[in-house]
Amino acid sequence: MEFDFADEQPKLLMLMYGLVAFVLVVGGLLLLLDVVPAWFARRREAQLVAASVSGAPLIRRPKGREGLFALFFLLPTLLLLTIGLVVPAIRTVVLSLMNGSSTEWVGLRNYGWMFSDDSMIRVLINTLVWVLLVPLVATAFGLIYAVLVDKARFEAVAKSLIFLPMAISFVGASIIWKFVYAYRGDGDQIGLLNQIVVSLGGEPKAWLLESPLNTLLLIVIMVWIQAGFAMVVLSAAIKAIPGDIVEAARLDGVTPWQMFWQITMPSIRPALIVVVVTLTIATLKVFDIVRTSTNGNYDTSVIASEMYNQAFRYGQNGQGSALAVFLFILVIPVVIYQIRNLRQQREG
Repeated sequence: MEFDFADEQPKLLMLMYGLVAFVLVVGGLLLLLDVVPAWFARRREAQLVAASVSGAPLIRRPKGREGLFALFFLLPTLLLLTIGLVVPAIRTVVLSLMNGSSTEWVGLRNYGWMFSDDSMIRVLINTLVWVLLVPLVATAFGLIYAVLVDKARFEAVAKSLIFLPMAISFVGASIIWKFVYAYRGDGDQIGLLNQIVVSLGGEPKAWLLESPLNTLLLIVIMVWIQAGFAMVVLSAAIKAIPGDIVEAARLDGVTPWQMFWQITMPSIRPALIVVVVTLTIATLKVFDIVRTSTNGNYDTSVIASEMYNQAFRYGQNGQGSALAVFLFILVIPVVIYQIRNLRQQREG
């Protein structure tokens, strides 16, 4: 197959325009964020040198001028946040008050549908189960790993193996676990779980088709991925406990169990809060695992996957936007709690 430059000229021109636009945007940002501040820094340094040599008092900038400089440097960030976050958020709220085709105002009807439709009630219950189980179970496993692996002989190797699932995308992890849960009827089983069941004399099952068991099996995937993250954070917190406190507790004759509950747990409480909050936010937004494993079928859908289905598969922009707004509302209290917790830690 021959390549004809004449036929492909429009595509090549579009590619060239894209490259030029990319260079201009990136170059402009670099100029704004690197070259301009560096120029002001050199200018200020020259003023300091001149004042020290001549003995003249250094001219201080007016406070109003410093505010303008700060606004100038913050302008790119504010602009990107406005375009990428504020405007889409406002548009989503507006769409949530309109019908599926975004042609008529329906008020809060989409939100009423969210809490009255039976299938949506199942979605909300599934999301609640995810939020209750994933942060607690993943944090518990991470804490167990951190305590058991701490100061072990092959600590680095063990931590690398436990953390390894974090390097896999949610889609990749879901595909791996779909093979674990695979079902082949009454024939030879290729799924690890069914093969274990058959070897023990049981009957193979279509694990991802049985509700509510399938939701719990999808939660296992998330826990498998996030336990390594919890382990790393909690292990660092455990290592940061002052050695004199641990030594004093041992001299007092505390048991390992008392050491864990009276010394380790209170000392790593801030890290535990960070892990639980982070996992809670990630769980509220979970989409890839459900989409890849079951596509939300068989009563496994959660808010994020149902939002995608309503907006992009069924063409119901209003209902999809209402789910997006509701998800945003659920995340806000968690974020506020984390901000207050960090502020209290600084003040403490």
